[in-house]
Amino acid sequence: MKRIFLFILTNIAVLFVINITLRLLGVDRWVGQNGINFGALLVLSAVIGFAGSIVSLFMSKWMAKQSVGAQVITDPFDPTERWLVETVRRQAQAAGIGMPEVAIYDAPDVNAFATGWNRNDALVAVSTGLLNSMSKDEAEAVLAHEVSHVANGDMVTLALIQGVVNTFVVFFSKLFGYFVDRVLLKNDGREGPGIGAFVAEIVAQLVLGVLASIIVMWFSRQREFRADAGGASLAGRQKMIAALERLKANHEQAAAMPQNMSAMAISSGGGFSKLFMTHPPLEERIEALKRG
Repeated sequence: MKRIFLFILTNIAVLFVINITLRLLGVDRWVGQNGINFGALLVLSAVIGFAGSIVSLFMSKWMAKQSVGAQVITDPFDPTERWLVETVRRQAQAAGIGMPEVAIYDAPDVNAFATGWNRNDALVAVSTGLLNSMSKDEAEAVLAHEVSHVANGDMVTLALIQGVVNTFVVFFSKLFGYFVDRVLLKNDGREGPGIGAFVAEIVAQLVLGVLASIIVMWFSRQREFRADAGGASLAGRQKMIAALERLKANHEQAAAMPQNMSAMAISSGGGFSKLFMTHPPLEERIEALKRG
């Protein structure tokens, strides 16, 4: 509940900052002179900006289960399932969160994820590829990493950040569209915005959307370092390092076979592409743990 309150409070704060800044710059006067309701545009931008991220947040568990076919373990029937549930239970208690749902999904890739709108109502899922490729110590560290994501409230945080940048994108795109339509194309607005406003707004959304993605991806990479540190605290630093080294070895092997490369690979990248990576290069994550 505290994080939801923070989510709403930050949303209001962002709107307030945008409002004050643009009024100081005189943008509100220009908007008013051109027949635009400044307050309504600001509210509309926030509604559009946050609607998608909020809906995605609350539907995240359901969408995750459907997308990968994850089967939630309700009654463990073999040693592996019992070990998974008990390990997550122990880590959740240590992290001070409610017991997440634990699920397995059939996939050859070595992967795991955590999602959910609430740190006490989350889902932790692992692939069959991970269970087949990793030792128990390595798998325990991966689970600890995902539990740390839940404990840190990363799902809410990223949804908040996405909503904030979406609000900026929508707001300034619409302002740019109005500017092009009224100032550059001299449309008096009697018959509504012209095609120029629509085209300009779409172009602005594309450009600002790319910049917004860079911001969101940067925050995503920072949360991975934090989750690694949390995983090391819950499972042990050496186990966490060993798990990352195993992932690195697996991805290096996959890189030698282009037909098996995954769009979700988290192996090291460089140059411009690194700005759009959701995860830092594994080498950096391993080095951060060794330094810490």
